[in-house]
Amino acid sequence: MLSSALPRRVGVGFKPEHFADILTESQPVGFFEVHAENYMGAGGPPHAQLGRLREDYGLSVHGVGLSIGSMQQLDRHHLARLKTLCDRYQPESFSEHLAWSSHDSVFLNDLLPLPYTEETLARVVEHVDQVQMTLGRQMLLENPATYLLFADSTIEETAFLAEVARRTGCGLLLDVNNVFVAATNHNLDPGDYIDRFPLAAVREIHLSGHSETADELGAPLLIDSHDTPVKDPVWALYQEVLGRIGPVASLIEWDNDVPAWPVLRAEAVSAQHLLDAADRSVAA
Repeated sequence: MLSSALPRRVGVGFKPEHFADILTESQPVGFFEVHAENYMGAGGPPHAQLGRLREDYGLSVHGVGLSIGSMQQLDRHHLARLKTLCDRYQPESFSEHLAWSSHDSVFLNDLLPLPYTEETLARVVEHVDQVQMTLGRQMLLENPATYLLFADSTIEETAFLAEVARRTGCGLLLDVNNVFVAATNHNLDPGDYIDRFPLAAVREIHLSGHSETADELGAPLLIDSHDTPVKDPVWALYQEVLGRIGPVASLIEWDNDVPAWPVLRAEAVSAQHLLDAADRSVAA
């Protein structure tokens, strides 16, 4: 089974509107990430652009439609298309979400949370095993941004992720913004979450912006919107993680209200400065 092997550098999510700008010169990024479901056709401009980028940069394929947390069987046709994509481009990494997004034949345009129980743990382990066996590569599982908690949950999220990684050999994708969003929404300490997270299994980190609103009682409610620069508390939490585990491949996600390429590039450069500092600290 191929292991995830992204360079220990900063990457960005690829947006087609940035393609021409990216090609003007060598960019200060180590890899690009694409959403798998946008590249499941046979050809056309998406594949022409991705093939060109693949010549010069690492590649992370990020799934949003496998519905890993569903109690139903995985969609075999979707999984087959995913295998075709990974076989075609041989990405350094493939990742998915600890969430569900389908019911019967209906696909929902959201990543929905699941209760953390022994039953759901067994199902997620089964699904991760199936994905890794089909793809012949390690997958990374991402912690979710959540807006509610289940009374039925009997396992802490960090322990749930640790057990999935232990049983399947999958890696983990630590989304630092998701940690901050969920902790704020549930009135928890994001540092405590990081304390309990199985950091030894982390192979990639995600950074993104979030929006701020309030619930019906006026309490703060954060939304994982991916439409702003990374916020200062998330940068601080990222530095804390790097201080514990050293430099790890890190991605800037900006999927909505996408800015011009120089703005996204500047976010990547800011993250790279922090990665470089962590690398120097480890070397010292």
